[in-house]
Amino acid sequence: MSTNPYIPYPVVIDKITVENEAKDLRTFRLRFQNPDDRKKFDFRIGQFAELSILGCGECPIGIASSPLDADYIEFTVKRYDTGVVTTALHESEPGRQMGLRGPLGNGYPIEKFAGKNIVIVSGGFAVTTLRSTIRYLLHPSIRPTVGDITVVYGARSPGELCYREEFIEWENTDGIDVHLTIDTPADGWARHVGFVPSVLEEVAPSADNAVCLVCGPPIMLKFTVPIIEKLKFQPDDTYLSFEMRMKCGIGKCGRCNIGSKYVCTDGPVFSLTEVEELPAEY
Repeated sequence: MSTNPYIPYPVVIDKITVENEAKDLRTFRLRFQNPDDRKKFDFRIGQFAELSILGCGECPIGIASSPLDADYIEFTVKRYDTGVVTTALHESEPGRQMGLRGPLGNGYPIEKFAGKNIVIVSGGFAVTTLRSTIRYLLHPSIRPTVGDITVVYGARSPGELCYREEFIEWENTDGIDVHLTIDTPADGWARHVGFVPSVLEEVAPSADNAVCLVCGPPIMLKFTVPIIEKLKFQPDDTYLSFEMRMKCGIGKCGRCNIGSKYVCTDGPVFSLTEVEELPAEY
């Protein structure tokens, strides 16, 4: 992070990719105006940053690219009708200058993954930081250090699944078992149908020598945790991301707290052991 956490790095939009049929999810590839700043922006999978546009403000967004994507950084942003910054981003074109503050929060404890199988569970556009995780784990320099990878990812409909081309590529990659699901049947859909928790129970990945990473909307987390416990994943080996609760990023505004914890600084990644000690607010 910059020595002053309030000062953003200057970046420029390099590429914009529309991710869904509704066109309200777009991935923004950013490049640092000063190449040395990319080296300073040393982040871990699961962290987030604040994106800012002059005259509009800033908003917290999970990092969607891998730390090993050395030349750029990506964020997938959903447009909200009441979101000043997200609307301005979606109305932007490549070449627009903006600010990037971070990296912020804590990410997944990569050092604990060595030699273990990885189970990744996500729903909707919360898959962004887990896409970062998958890209990182599949990198040739990292892949030999972990075991098998199982992914369960769902969305309301085929048109709402993010990163479709990447997931299709991963489906055909050795050592990673991808399970895509949609909420209700759709013409031409031959994969799973059903909510993420039920598909996770059906797939039933082994908890032996494994860690489980989960990121999704609160309702998905509520119904997924009991399945994880049923599959006998240990609380210390289960990590939840509360990234939808992020606010200022440095614990000053006090709007992200859950009990004594600040999601912006203590999270957004928490072990299930830590979550079980928090008030039942999420």
